[in-house]
Amino acid sequence: MSHFNDIGNLMHLYLDEIDPGEGTDAPAFLIKATAHLLNQKGGQNSVPIIVKEVGEDKYELIGNSFIYAVAEEAGLERVWCIVTDGKDDTIEVTQVLAGEKIPKINLSKASRDEIAAALEYLIEQPGSILKTVKLAIATNRIDEAPRQYWKTFEPIVNLKCGITKGKKLDALKQVFYLTPQSMPDTITDPDILKTMSITDLKAIAKKRGITGISKMKKDALVEALSNSKPN
Repeated sequence: MSHFNDIGNLMHLYLDEIDPGEGTDAPAFLIKATAHLLNQKGGQNSVPIIVKEVGEDKYELIGNSFIYAVAEEAGLERVWCIVTDGKDDTIEVTQVLAGEKIPKINLSKASRDEIAAALEYLIEQPGSILKTVKLAIATNRIDEAPRQYWKTFEPIVNLKCGITKGKKLDALKQVFYLTPQSMPDTITDPDILKTMSITDLKAIAKKRGITGISKMKKDALVEALSNSKPN
């Protein structure tokens, strides 16, 4: 019986012991041409496949799926593999390092340079929906905004930086995620208040004892809250 004690080992495993999972979306030409080269130059994968052990003599592919596809096309019986612990964090890092998954940064805490690099990556993608966005303008406005309180990416639309609702806003989810802080009731800064939803504004206004809030539109709520003192 397996004791799952092969973690960290380089092993020469039989290909049919490995579940390829979703496989690769690499073009068939690249797979076939690389398999042909592999057979010509020695028939061994010098770059290992990354797997996790799921049972006795049973493994699951978690990284370098292109290499698995090449080995299969080349007719290899066995392939070199590195066995990992199979934890979710390990799988995520492995797939990012293998170029199979795009890493994301926390927009709530990201530095200006990190924001600029992520936006530049999106803008420069072939056929990018964000190709008309001015990098410097978008970077500055997002960096200076109270993004630590954002629960969604919607406030970016109000920054007037070329990123509008719909596909442009959705594109940001490829490289960013949020871990918002709780919005304090003490906020009176109108620039921060403008980034909040009208529901959140009304909730704060109610706590401060402001009357007539049910009929107020967003601009009126922002003005009332910016001129009022927290209880």
